[in-house]
Amino acid sequence: MIILGLTGSIGMGKSATAAMFADGGVPVYDADAAVHSIYAQGGLAVEPLGERFPGVIVDGAVSRQRLRDIVMEDPDAMKDLEAIVHPLVGQTQIEFRTSALKSGAGLAVLDIPLLYETGGDQRCDYVAVVSAPPEVQRERVMARNEMSESDFEKIVAKQVPDAEKRARADFIISTAFGFDFARTHVNAIIHLLTKMDREER
Repeated sequence: MIILGLTGSIGMGKSATAAMFADGGVPVYDADAAVHSIYAQGGLAVEPLGERFPGVIVDGAVSRQRLRDIVMEDPDAMKDLEAIVHPLVGQTQIEFRTSALKSGAGLAVLDIPLLYETGGDQRCDYVAVVSAPPEVQRERVMARNEMSESDFEKIVAKQVPDAEKRARADFIISTAFGFDFARTHVNAIIHLLTKMDREER
């Protein structure tokens, strides 16, 4: 089974692109959904994060906004957060891989926003980066009304620059011209990689 890492900076259209792979019949691992699950009421991260970061638990679940406010300006707090969360998320990824392999899939996608930042690309056969021009990226994020300009700038500053991601990628999926255009790229990648998997078998 070929593992394709899918990544892209905030506002690039990565989640919509991941859905295109799923629409094409490819098993897709959603790292954000995995984090939501361990942050939710009864989730595996609730107790350890509550102990390390008092005040971030609201109604039995982790408040992502409160957590973000704490770790955004504190590198040591961010390291502690990653030390708690990454192993828990890693376990969900292992379970996904096992399930996809048992299903007989020739291709599986790991949708991971911080793929390069966490070294996750080393566990993938190929990497696809979803990209768009900076002005499109900013416009999309600001349209969500979920964060301030300053929070957006801080998040972008902590991510590997889009240009570097594109330089390191095996595939670049542009969402600059709309998602119908991006879908043609996705379908071509699915066709190529599933063909390669069949040939390797």
